[in-house]
Amino acid sequence: MLQQLRSYIAKEQLFTAADPLLLAVSGGLDSIVLTHLCVQAGIKVEIAHCNFQLRGAESERDETFVRELAESYGIPFFVQRFDTETYATAHKRSIQVAARELRYQWLEELRQERGLSFIATAHHMQDNVETVWMNLSKGTGIAGLHGILPVQGHIVRPLLFATREEIKAYADAENLQHVEDSSNTTDKYTRNFFRHQVLPRLEEVLPEVVKNTGSSIERFREAEVLYRQAVEIHRKKLIVQRGTEYFIPILKLQQAVPLSTIAYEILKPFQCSTAQAAQVVELLNSEPGKWVATTTHRIVRDRKWLIITPLEATASTHFIIEEDQHLVQLPDALLKVEQLAKEGFTVPVAASIACLDLQQVQFPLLLRRWKKGDYFYPLGMAKKKKLSRFFIDQKLSLPEKEKVWVLESGKRIIWVAGMRIDDRFKITDKTRKILKLELA
Repeated sequence: MLQQLRSYIAKEQLFTAADPLLLAVSGGLDSIVLTHLCVQAGIKVEIAHCNFQLRGAESERDETFVRELAESYGIPFFVQRFDTETYATAHKRSIQVAARELRYQWLEELRQERGLSFIATAHHMQDNVETVWMNLSKGTGIAGLHGILPVQGHIVRPLLFATREEIKAYADAENLQHVEDSSNTTDKYTRNFFRHQVLPRLEEVLPEVVKNTGSSIERFREAEVLYRQAVEIHRKKLIVQRGTEYFIPILKLQQAVPLSTIAYEILKPFQCSTAQAAQVVELLNSEPGKWVATTTHRIVRDRKWLIITPLEATASTHFIIEEDQHLVQLPDALLKVEQLAKEGFTVPVAASIACLDLQQVQFPLLLRRWKKGDYFYPLGMAKKKKLSRFFIDQKLSLPEKEKVWVLESGKRIIWVAGMRIDDRFKITDKTRKILKLELA
């Protein structure tokens, strides 16, 4: 068993001989065996015990047992007591999830405080097999098939190579004492149900199910590496980033095989669920303007592109501009305001600059996002036009439309910012002073 441990540590490159570990020890069989093996292997360790105060006297017994174990080995010992039920209620967590969050948060804080390299837990092959079968039963992507990883950040699992029977045999041979957690006997927890009901029934038909599944997990992990490499190739081919927005060419995505899987994987960083990814695939054959919203982004079907934009909550969508004001800071731009004499002035041609007849303008001005029903008289036209129609003529995508600002004077739109002024406010021969507006 000791040689297997050393081989597994080397094979998975879990840590080096110079790396000190923080052992998470509950007092149960698995953590007791891991502690004994680490001591026998000459690994520098310290022991941490979590008392979740959920089992009354039994929780106190476990804490005392682990404390005495650490003393017998001459190993530094640390304990933390948690009010798990209060935490679970306050954070709306199940007891199991609450205990896991409290445990790993404290262990990481202690690891850093003590200057240790890794946290070591006593998860073994049976735990890993249970995890994979649970993931398969609940529905999982390929990541669910790798089960519990040997290394995750600063957490290592040196016992994943060992079965429960091998661990028990080692404990019996070394005459190691441990304590039993009574909650492990109940089937109300999903893991215990799989442990006590599902896997034993499978073993009646397939006696080697645990070892065979454990071997498959190794292959699943390697397959996942190849899978991620392929996904990354598709991601680079399909996604173009422009500022905070991302563009996916519709035709290229339609030709991707397998479409559903590729769509899900490249959209997952935008918090897209499996169901939402299926909706995005449907967008490929819909008309422009339709969209799917995730918790962080909106995915819009444009003419030739899927456009992914962040859901931004702006602090303000209305700005009042007084006559003596010269600068207005917008969420996505800066508006400069100037009053100039017409004499000697040349009107710039840049779309970001508007020049209006100041005599026709009534202060204060209102700068706001456009809304449905807005209309204006585009420069050069005698008839009014709704902005929604104007945007269609300009071939704006939905995300581009949503970013448009309009400037009002006396409840009349005088400028569709960065695009077109209103004809009623244009500079004429009678103009004496100019209102110059510039988006920067």
